[in-house]
Amino acid sequence: MTRVLVVDDEPQILRALRINLRARRYDVEVAGDGAGALRLAASHRPDIVVLDLGLPDMDGVQVIRGLRGWTNVPIIVLSGRAGSQDKVAALDAGADDYVTKPFGVDELLARVRAVTRRAAGAGEEVPAVEIGRHTVDLTAHAVRTGDGAEVRLTPTEWHLLEILVRNPGRLVSQRQLLHDVWGPKYQSETNYLRQYMAQLRRKLEDDPSRPRHLLTEPGMGYRFQP
Repeated sequence: MTRVLVVDDEPQILRALRINLRARRYDVEVAGDGAGALRLAASHRPDIVVLDLGLPDMDGVQVIRGLRGWTNVPIIVLSGRAGSQDKVAALDAGADDYVTKPFGVDELLARVRAVTRRAAGAGEEVPAVEIGRHTVDLTAHAVRTGDGAEVRLTPTEWHLLEILVRNPGRLVSQRQLLHDVWGPKYQSETNYLRQYMAQLRRKLEDDPSRPRHLLTEPGMGYRFQP
């Protein structure tokens, strides 16, 4: 049974999520503050954490950093903070996804299922990924169309695409992509990302103006949606 730790200082949210998650056969623990969350995480070792940022004793970003000091447990932030700076700070601290309050329970549960699948398959090598009519062959470092023709990508385009497709459904922050593709000196050159994502969409999406797989999360980052 998947163990979920829900951290929020609003009792009604804790109650609603406990009921909905348990109804779907999750093992649920709850905490109303950051210190309690860190204690429960250490003692119960959850498989996923759903975390509010506005906690009474510490900021949720501090909780993320505390968890990331010793565990790679998936973390979904659930917060009323809608500003891009708050979202980026949480993602850069190590969160895997971000849901803004007010939220739909069905959407949150879908995010929980997605990060759970990713965590379960983290140790598995995925040789190929489908993007519409294209196949991304991670072993051969190649992209092919349905009839086998190879799609030419630059090394930078490939590196960016590979990071995204290896994290299906996960929101990858702009800063992480800049760091991993261009290097640690690049933190604010988001125009690079816009340019290369536009190129990838032209090559891989059926309708680049309305992408279905290579998605932008404004102000935060990018997501590959299988």
